[in-house]
Amino acid sequence: MSAALIELKDVSKRFVKRLDIAARAARAFGADLREESVQAVAPGEVVGLVGESGCGKSTLGRVVSGIHEPSAGEVLFRERPMDNMTPDEARDYTLKVQMIFRDPYASLNPRLRVHDIIGEAPRVHEVWPADAFKDRLDEVMLRVGLDPTFKRRYPHQFSGGQCQRIGIARALAVEPAFLVCDEAVAALDVSIQAQILNLFTQLREELGLTYLFISHDLGVVHHLADRVVIMYFGRVVESAPTAELFREPNHPYTRALLDEIPQIELRHREFEPIRGEIPSPLDPPTGCAFHPRCPHATTRCREEAPALRNIAPSRRSACHLNEGM
Repeated sequence: MSAALIELKDVSKRFVKRLDIAARAARAFGADLREESVQAVAPGEVVGLVGESGCGKSTLGRVVSGIHEPSAGEVLFRERPMDNMTPDEARDYTLKVQMIFRDPYASLNPRLRVHDIIGEAPRVHEVWPADAFKDRLDEVMLRVGLDPTFKRRYPHQFSGGQCQRIGIARALAVEPAFLVCDEAVAALDVSIQAQILNLFTQLREELGLTYLFISHDLGVVHHLADRVVIMYFGRVVESAPTAELFREPNHPYTRALLDEIPQIELRHREFEPIRGEIPSPLDPPTGCAFHPRCPHATTRCREEAPALRNIAPSRRSACHLNEGM
């Protein structure tokens, strides 16, 4: 097996809610108040991410792409820890790991023309030779399905799908090896989603790209991913090759997510959403975080958090049911 391109070791990210002046004054007079910390991403191996909104998927994507620094653990790029890189290695990481965001309009500078949006990073980092800049710009626009004659237009002159293609072209312009796709098709119409997903597949085949594809939609991930990691409340609860996970899900949360995918052959079945709500990260439940919503929860589930363990070759799950209780 070749060395990993991106590796996460015991990575977590915490966001701290600071006490305001009134709260600090109340604490000075004996009130039981404290600074609260939210663990948004907990330890776990990551290949591709699925989970409900608020589970920490996007935060983990931003840690991988270098937008957020991890509160604990290590992010390794080509076996080198991020916090121990030379300036040249850090620059290489910045260019080789790119992120594509959910909202194509919000992620593009409305004051810049398309040729500046796509060409700014290659120009600053001298990725493209100056005498080949125009040709390389046209080439990357064509690769993502954009007409190069539109390169002097502004983002507001394009549709949502076209703006997402601009965002993809911007990422490709610095010749990356790894793309973090954070809900990259969630804001698009269904027909446009299919086009963008097909583009991702085509780029992967042509350029040999690696993706961290983040989504709340298992159906979308099924179309792209070789391996799926299920995340709940900031923790990885299951990891498996895509075909195996869809054929035989192990964790109760994974089974509940799969039951929510619309299927023609089950059109007469009454739809039942996952019961309950995601717990508040400021007041997390004891034991397994999923136990308040799990139909199989026992006393042990309420008291002890299950560890992520190997349950079969290439498969991991965090559930006490795997131990026969």
